[in-house]
Amino acid sequence: MNQPRPGIIILREGTDTSQGKAQLISNINACQAVADVVRTTLGPRGMDKLIFDGRKVTISNDGATIMRLLDIAHPAAKTLVDISMSQDAEVGDGTTSVVLLAGSMLKMIKPFVEEGVHPQIIMRNIRSASKLAVERVKSLSVPYDTTTPEGEQMLIKCASTALNSKLIAGHQDLFSPMIVEAVKALDKAGGLDELNSLVAIKRIPGGDVRQSFLVKGVAFKKTFSYAGFEQMTKKFSSPKILLLNVELELKSEKENAEVRITDPEQYQSIVDAEWQVIYDKLDACVSCGANIVLSKLPIGDLATQYFADRGLFCAGRVEDGDLKRVSKATNGTIQTTTNGLFEGVLGTCGKFEEKQVGDERFNVFEECPSILTSTIVLRGGSEQFIAESERSIHDALMVVKRCMKSRAVVAGGGAVEMEVSRYLREHALTIEGKGQLIISAFAKSLEVVPQQLCDNAGFDATDILSALRKKHSQDSDGKWYGVDIAKGDICDTFDAGVWEPCDNKCNSLAAAAEAACVILSIDETVVNPKSQDPGATAAMAGAGTGQKPLSNMMGNAMDTANAQQGGSRSGNLGNGVSYMKGRGGG
Repeated sequence: MNQPRPGIIILREGTDTSQGKAQLISNINACQAVADVVRTTLGPRGMDKLIFDGRKVTISNDGATIMRLLDIAHPAAKTLVDISMSQDAEVGDGTTSVVLLAGSMLKMIKPFVEEGVHPQIIMRNIRSASKLAVERVKSLSVPYDTTTPEGEQMLIKCASTALNSKLIAGHQDLFSPMIVEAVKALDKAGGLDELNSLVAIKRIPGGDVRQSFLVKGVAFKKTFSYAGFEQMTKKFSSPKILLLNVELELKSEKENAEVRITDPEQYQSIVDAEWQVIYDKLDACVSCGANIVLSKLPIGDLATQYFADRGLFCAGRVEDGDLKRVSKATNGTIQTTTNGLFEGVLGTCGKFEEKQVGDERFNVFEECPSILTSTIVLRGGSEQFIAESERSIHDALMVVKRCMKSRAVVAGGGAVEMEVSRYLREHALTIEGKGQLIISAFAKSLEVVPQQLCDNAGFDATDILSALRKKHSQDSDGKWYGVDIAKGDICDTFDAGVWEPCDNKCNSLAAAAEAACVILSIDETVVNPKSQDPGATAAMAGAGTGQKPLSNMMGNAMDTANAQQGGSRSGNLGNGVSYMKGRGGG
């Protein structure tokens, strides 16, 4: 007689599990919902998003910034956040495009999932189509030499294209040459990979955006200063610069310090010794020949007055990044002690000056021996505007850096996507079986970029896409035709100067296809319930090692001991003891 088997419970009660076709379609729908959020931010006519996280307001149309601030809870949809972040780190631009492409690919292959095509077949063909697409983009790319004047114009146009969809699009003529100059200086010195640490962007609210400027060297805001600061020399020509990670102020004794003396005169000798220590440090700084002393740690009022009396300039509490940039630019070495200082550790620059910029004072080091570092000082009316300008400049810097490395560009404005789409559609006709339909769907998904550019500009996407398909399929010279945002028509975007680095498009296509494959490879989603017991996490951590957490063991032992003595003296109360409400109680 067959008796029913008891159910075996493996997962904790309340765990949500879903599997099969239904959960795969649910994951695809979640990714499409995320793509719909950033859809309207694409291109020169893209709109901005205002995001308030409870403390700070952010206004941006940068895909990576929006994806990071959205705080997406759906586990599968977080994949799109990851590809947007990787695109931002790798290329800097195209963060919205990569999310749109991934969402469009999933939308186009959703019918195949609903009809029961195995996900592995879909994934195999998506990877194949992605590889073909990347190879096609590389074969279409136009190489150039960045050392020639034409090459520099190419870089400026790439920077302008990156800024085209940003808030400061109307000021490309100011920022594009500035960005190219900063990156080219890095390239000459072989420091392109350290772009984020060597090119600083400083924000000063107030004034007009056209008052922004580039410092070929290092500039940082005046740090906290003591009395005597105003008496210092604020301008030097060819100064010697000492960089320290040393505190130059009298330290107060610790609260529990104890000094035993037998004679009152001994106390005075202790005080004199403390003063002698600080004076020895200050004498060492002056005697090494330095004109400017910068330290990451505080420089106190005594040291400030001491340096001012001797015609030196000093600044304490300098940020770590700024101090390292000064070190790189001036060829100085950061010292952790004032003992044994000599001229070889000092840096130098052509001129140093403390300048007034808006309401702030800036320490500016120019004509440095090493041309590695640059500082872009941004001005603007509001904090949100300057923050968005900084993100825009960062994107353009990364694009120019990528151009310097790949030395090849392609046309933007949806031209590349349309050409790759045509190529894949023609390739799909040469293969048999389900792969033909899947690769055709992949090709169709690439049209989302020109379509969204039209929608965001208020044009009829159907007419423009039809004209683009006809141009790309019938004209041999139609490969660079994309959306003309200005006239609501199609144009040769390469001639129009809408250029992007080849690596940007290659990375977008590869990352979007990989994200689509990751979503398709998930056959079961398990969501563990949040524990109702606040101490469950700690208890589980102890259970994982076979031991109780040490703090709990100590606490229990103290509670037991204290309860036996008649009361609790630890943070937890003993047995049978509770706080009294009222005077002196909880």
